Amino acid sequence: MKILLLSRLQNCLRGDVMELWQDSHSEPIHEFCSRVWSGSASDVAEVNLDDANSQQEAISLIGMVPWILVRCSDWTMIPLENLVSISRGTGTKISVAIDKIIDLNGAAFALEHGVDAILLQSSNSEMWKAAIEITSKKESIISNTSTSIDMDTGKIFSIDSSGIGERVCVDLIERLDTGEGLVIGSNSSLLALVHGETIESQFVPSRPFRVNAGSVHSYVLMSDNSTRYLSELKAGDEVAVISSSGEIRKCIIGRLKIERRPFIIIRFKTENEEEGQVILQQAETVRLIDKFGNALSVTDLEIGDEIIIRKQNQMRHIGKALEGEVNEK
Repeated sequence: MKILLLSRLQNCLRGDVMELWQDSHSEPIHEFCSRVWSGSASDVAEVNLDDANSQQEAISLIGMVPWILVRCSDWTMIPLENLVSISRGTGTKISVAIDKIIDLNGAAFALEHGVDAILLQSSNSEMWKAAIEITSKKESIISNTSTSIDMDTGKIFSIDSSGIGERVCVDLIERLDTGEGLVIGSNSSLLALVHGETIESQFVPSRPFRVNAGSVHSYVLMSDNSTRYLSELKAGDEVAVISSSGEIRKCIIGRLKIERRPFIIIRFKTENEEEGQVILQQAETVRLIDKFGNALSVTDLEIGDEIIIRKQNQMRHIGKALEGEVNEK
């Protein structure tokens, strides 16, 4: 724990991490507390942000003081976003008092950058737990802005009808770029990159936030490198969005759309003759990605086509990777 706290302190000194302040000395100091606020300090100007006049008062202090601590009698995002925007690059940092869990995320990611510190009541353990999780998430975003994973290819050797079943569309809260999608498959060690619905056709418009991910039993890779069945997903879960070149980013699910549709089963092999499969809706708008980065409709696939896959030869228990062997067919 001392190492973790030292690492957080070093990050805070660099200005990389959102600080968590504790309001008052009345309780023991929380282990993740960056600063105890006792009501006044020479480097902090406190402003009650209630109306346009108080917002102007806070703006007038930007560039004049190291910190502005904002308290809102009625929580509003726009004034806080204004302060975050104006304070960027001025040397003034913004701290905001939060007393509702639902407001934490908005403060932490206001205009994507978020505030520099959040002031919490010392006795509210649920708030501290939620704030620590959001701080960790923000640190992860900062440190993983350009991560990538190694991708492999698989050669298709069989394409067959697979009857009617429940198909899951995964709708995300942001748009995908061409070449991006989710890795899906029946075997957790061999997942095929399923392209997002970013491509328009003469019959249907694009749905750039959607991946038609296949049958409910399929695995999908999550942002923490675990896998889940598509049937287990819910709004708010964070999946790994991967590009044809292996660039990976995290994205939140907004909703799931499950309907009965006809399927085809696509089987492929790696160079080492390992076999994987993915069961997808039989529709022109569902696409895999070939080894050159081109999106191929599943209705146009042919035996011998080579598609991009993610290969990881580890067994999994409740979605977590473990050392060991497993054979899925």
